[in-house]
Amino acid sequence: MRLPLIPPETLTGEDRALYDDMRHGIETSFKGFKAIDESGALIGPWNPWLTFPQFGGPVWNYTKAMASDPKLPKPVREVAILVTGTHFHSGYELYAHILVGEMRGLSDETIATIVAGERPASLTTEEAMAYDVTSALVSGRIVPKILYEQAQAMFGKDGIGELIYLVGLYCAVSVVLNGFDVPVPE
Repeated sequence: MRLPLIPPETLTGEDRALYDDMRHGIETSFKGFKAIDESGALIGPWNPWLTFPQFGGPVWNYTKAMASDPKLPKPVREVAILVTGTHFHSGYELYAHILVGEMRGLSDETIATIVAGERPASLTTEEAMAYDVTSALVSGRIVPKILYEQAQAMFGKDGIGELIYLVGLYCAVSVVLNGFDVPVPE
């Protein structure tokens, strides 16, 4: 880990407000994995966001926007996040979203296949669509027109927008986690 954890008692002003907002968001919306250590320090992507609040604050707002009133089914979102985390070999991202994926109904076999870099045969039609769109995006390609049109027909205009922005967010999260060598909790 390249960044020391920030003890919450050392925070003041805007940094304290950001910490409080992130902690509240974690406790409300990001359950099932460890994101706060025993001392109250934030771990995972939240520590780098708090270390560099000029960047982390806007990313946190983006994260909250993606978590509020999602249109895509939760398993579909988790497939996209797992494909993204797998592409970047992002340890903490995979740790967190393997657990969340299980809670949201993805089978262990499905998760293991995605994490192995393969497309599971057991995906629902919606999950398969999310897998294919995400795979195109994380490989740096334009989503083929026919795939985009099929995804938009399936998810609607807001749903395809949500999927693309979700993949973009988790690309950013994965890069931050990898750049600062954020470890998986023990």
